[in-house]
Amino acid sequence: MPRVLLFDIDNTLLWSGGAGGLAMNDAFRDLFGIDNGFARVEFAGRTDRYIFAEAIRQNGIAGDPDAHLKEFLRRYLALLPETLRQKQGHLMPGFPQLLEDLSQRPHLRLGLATGNFSQGAHLKLAHYGIDHFFPGGAFGEESEDRADVVRLAMERLADGARPQDVLIIGDTPHDVSSALVNGATAVAVATGRHSVDVLRECGAQLVFQDFANWREVATLLAGS
Repeated sequence: MPRVLLFDIDNTLLWSGGAGGLAMNDAFRDLFGIDNGFARVEFAGRTDRYIFAEAIRQNGIAGDPDAHLKEFLRRYLALLPETLRQKQGHLMPGFPQLLEDLSQRPHLRLGLATGNFSQGAHLKLAHYGIDHFFPGGAFGEESEDRADVVRLAMERLADGARPQDVLIIGDTPHDVSSALVNGATAVAVATGRHSVDVLRECGAQLVFQDFANWREVATLLAGS
């Protein structure tokens, strides 16, 4: 029976040092002339489409957010490679060793269920040298609702797997809830803003402080 591991990116696989937020703010300023346009927007666990739409709403910009999204995305993606070089980010503990181990287990499939825009996700992963582990998934431009992103990733990558054999791996309560509503197994890691206790209280079935002990983590995630 196949087992599918769908990863979040920011604060789960890596910390970009704020490169994504900086590129978003600069793109928003270039497009609308507003500094710190995302100052009151919650980023953690949200999709980039939600984050952008919320900034449009909070800043009183006229029109449907989707009408502005294509140009914003063009500017954001042009800026992101430079902000990734500027910021001193890093892979989270246990990476890339954990991914190398998991990718060699024939019954496992690795993918993404991320709030990042797809091209932004690939830029971040490539910058930190781990893009080749993830052949597909679902991404932040596809819905404002993270649960929809998880559902789409499961439809694309989990053929033949039972829902409970799909592990949604992330660092926020939104990752946990999006797994549970889709019948998947929620795996939470406290390398973001939320503690082990908070993540466990949200209903995560597996909770880790971090993935530094990657051999043990690999065994647990692989179900063997």
